[in-house]
Amino acid sequence: MIALIDYGLGNIQAFINLYQRLHIPVMVARTPEQILDADKLILPGVGHFDHAMQLFNNSGLRDVTERQVLDNSTPVLGICVGMQMLARRSDEGIEAGLGWIDAEVRALKNLMPANSVLPLPHMGWNDIIPDVESSLFRGFDKSDSRFYFLHSFYFDCDDEQSSLATVDYGQPFCCAANHQRIYGVQFHPEKSHYFGERLLRNFAEHC
Repeated sequence: MIALIDYGLGNIQAFINLYQRLHIPVMVARTPEQILDADKLILPGVGHFDHAMQLFNNSGLRDVTERQVLDNSTPVLGICVGMQMLARRSDEGIEAGLGWIDAEVRALKNLMPANSVLPLPHMGWNDIIPDVESSLFRGFDKSDSRFYFLHSFYFDCDDEQSSLATVDYGQPFCCAANHQRIYGVQFHPEKSHYFGERLLRNFAEHC
């Protein structure tokens, strides 16, 4: 059973609809008991880093989620700001991140060339280059993998081996990361049609 952690952020219903269409068991977790009942967890998120961390810290779900992920190796997938929460900190705010992956979240504007005319946030469809040997991108093609993005900050891994995929927007940067059974993606699979369905199926069946 996959549990969508409902701490007040993220398009929970879109994930429910997608997994129901794939006939994969899914539930919304709003209590510690529901976290404990899950085989896998999804940590969604949208908006501001500090706001997301504050909501999660105050939800009553952080401690049990950390025990399941860090002590019991329950697979977790962070999405968009949910991915950024996996890092130690973010340039977007002052709250500490979860620190489950050795990384920091940095402002995309500081990565892009000074003469760049690309708008921020990075919004819309973009091609990624996935590690097709990873469980999360099983069956993907390095030359044909497209996802929907909406963000102004990016996930900067300490160790490039933690990166599972890159995207180019002025400069290449990590858009999917992994440490042990902890996964994160910067894009929105729930808005990415065929590619998003395949990734979320892979998380359910192979991660």
